[in-house]
Order: sequence, then structure tokens, then C-alpha cells
Amino acid sequence: METWYSLSLGDGIIAPVPSDEIEQAFRQSFASVEGRPDLAVFTRPESEGRLHCEIIAYFSPATANLARVFDAQPCEKPARAGLGLLAGTESTWAVLFPEAGG
Repeated sequence: METWYSLSLGDGIIAPVPSDEIEQAFRQSFASVEGRPDLAVFTRPESEGRLHCEIIAYFSPATANLARVFDAQPCEKPARAGLGLLAGTESTWAVLFPEAGG
């Protein structure tokens, strides 16, 4: 199984700043292979019982080098429920989460 990476982007108020930085770096890093469905970064708000949610970015295995630039840490593949696509193409859902039926 390939390694995914995760990174806390902070709470919902400050998360747009690092989200924009990741999205911009993604476009620059993968411009020559734009549209590859295995290249994606997802986000999801997670609260784990806390009052305020924390936004977590999940980097697909094919984006490992980009994940390391942002000091993201290896993690398990996230569950599809609640994920939003931050960077990548819509076709990534069927490739990276085939068990969810695309």
C-alpha cells in the first residue's frame, strides 16, 4: 500500500492561507502532467471532540514530494467521507477511491 501524507492547516479561519499555498505549489509542481488522476490533495474538517474543527490536508501517494515540502507526515489513507478536492481533477475520485464507486 502506498503512503499518504497529512498536514494540519489550522482551524477554518486560518486554513485558507496554507490551502492557497498548497494549491499554488501543486499547480506549479505538476503543470507538465496536469490531469493525472493519481495527483491530488484533499481537505477535510475534523473535530475529534474539540469545540473548533481543524482542517487537515491529505496528499495522495503520487504527491509525496510536494507533501514533504510542506512537512506533511505519513498517514493512513483517509476515508472518502467528508473529503473535498483541494487540488487535482474530478477523475481522481474514481482512481484513488474506487471502493466508493467514484
